[in-house]
Amino acid sequence: MAYKITDACTACGTCLPECPTDAISEGDIYVIDADACIDCGVCADVCPSDAIFQE
Repeated sequence: MAYKITDACTACGTCLPECPTDAISEGDIYVIDADACIDCGVCADVCPSDAIFQE
């Protein structure tokens, strides 16, 4: 199951360089491409806003 970024995202950019598959894209809030996500959880581990959860 892929990870998802919620509205709590502040677009700080902490997760972006951590994703090994470049599944995260920038925007007002960041978005994870479910097809590219490998469920590693690194993004959730580094998120200072606790805005990333596994679906």
